[in-house]
Amino acid sequence: MAPELWRRELADLRLEEKELTKAQDRLAAKRRRLPWIKVDRDYAFMGTDGPAGLADLFGDYAQLIVYHHMLKPNDPSPCEGCCMVADQMPHLSHLRARNTVLVFVSKAPIKEIEAFRAHMGWSVPWYETQDSFNTDFNVTSGFGLNVFYRDGTDIYRTYYTTGRGVETLGTVWTLLDLTPLGRQENWEDAPEGTPQTAPYQWWRRHDSYS
Repeated sequence: MAPELWRRELADLRLEEKELTKAQDRLAAKRRRLPWIKVDRDYAFMGTDGPAGLADLFGDYAQLIVYHHMLKPNDPSPCEGCCMVADQMPHLSHLRARNTVLVFVSKAPIKEIEAFRAHMGWSVPWYETQDSFNTDFNVTSGFGLNVFYRDGTDIYRTYYTTGRGVETLGTVWTLLDLTPLGRQENWEDAPEGTPQTAPYQWWRRHDSYS
């Protein structure tokens, strides 16, 4: 293809990208206006510094993002997808600059969490859940993400998502979406001849790729 024709096609695509960006901005604005639900009980966690309640997870910040990682007790094969999410967490100082903190929670005992976190090289704060916190916030057997806001002593739940909604946390999928081969998963609309495999199955923990 001639360079000038390629630039014209890119310009047409850019118009669609801008429309998508504007649509995402409108959706984010709608998300910010969701009603809040007051959390009417406390929950029990165990962290590296000992027992903690939900309020303790906020630290000194008003907004709390909780990722429910699927690590379970004596886990022989921790979830590759959850681990990919963990690999992509930003330096948390950027969130804290906007009065926000991010933590992980799991059912695994804190000693196992800390050993696994050290092995994987992660620094995100991580807590063991010790009661019905996961199920009370729509995370039963899988993963999910909940957002909370603290106003004085009151805590409110403001958002929840799971499945592909969690992709907003990651850059791997965003970067692959920019490439000509895409994610190379068989659900994608891609040019003929693009190599593709089933989704999820190619994911590995970053220390497990051959």
